[in-house]
Amino acid sequence: MARSITLYENLRAVPYVPFYLAIARGDWAREGIDVSVVTSPAMSQTATALLDGHADVSWGGPMRVMMHHDADPKSPLVCFGQVVARDPFILVGRTRKRRFQLADLIGQRIAVAIEAPTPWLTFQDDLARAGIDLDNLRRMKDRPMAKNVAAFKRGQLDVIQVFEPYADALVRSGAGHIWHRFATRGDIAYTSFYTTRTFARRNRKICEALVRGIARAQVALHDETPVEIARAIGGFFPEIAPDHLARMIKGYRDSRLWARSPALPPAAFTRLKAALVSGGLIESDPPYDRLVNARLSNVTE
Repeated sequence: MARSITLYENLRAVPYVPFYLAIARGDWAREGIDVSVVTSPAMSQTATALLDGHADVSWGGPMRVMMHHDADPKSPLVCFGQVVARDPFILVGRTRKRRFQLADLIGQRIAVAIEAPTPWLTFQDDLARAGIDLDNLRRMKDRPMAKNVAAFKRGQLDVIQVFEPYADALVRSGAGHIWHRFATRGDIAYTSFYTTRTFARRNRKICEALVRGIARAQVALHDETPVEIARAIGGFFPEIAPDHLARMIKGYRDSRLWARSPALPPAAFTRLKAALVSGGLIESDPPYDRLVNARLSNVTE
């Protein structure tokens, strides 16, 4: 009999394609687990749902786990299995920009994504590493991405930070041009599974099955064509035309957004933590060995 678990997703989003592919292909079912995917009522409540017992495992940013450990070093949350290795956010500008540099943002009216802390925290860390004073940026009023897109179309913004499908829609309409993909930063442990240490210990076989299933999907994700992948997961995005979804998948895959295996390396984890520290989200230095179950992340056979 299949073992049933409740898996929380932060939100329904194109960057999470590997998870939807695992469901569509039946990769978790083949591993003997019945996964019920539930969308979290709010990204800030995903980790809380694990602590309260409303969900067994979630996928989302290790950022949340770092926040909980920063607030409480005895936090029971633990990450395993990297899936989205790089940053899915994109800078879209009003004009063409062939050789973009971060310094090109000075003087531009910029709106950043605020749906979660990570997009801005990693962005500001990039700027600091490039020697750009944040006081020199014209960061405009904080609003959700959809409202920033509307303001961009009205000519009230010059550059916006969004993920798909917003970037593709702006480019397709001729209203915007892709300036920069933050994925070029390299691996930064953007999305993994996480759960409580108790659940991982008592239900290790289930967690192993999750990792093996996502590993199967990761292989397919890089072997199949974007059109085939879009066809497989199209039911998760009924509002996006198949050819548009395939183009987004190609753009993300070409930028090496998605990990090729569930391994969650220390270097990527540390790079994310450095951005959270530099941005003031966390103050402590929660250790990798405490926050990541590396052995579980490498169970693929």
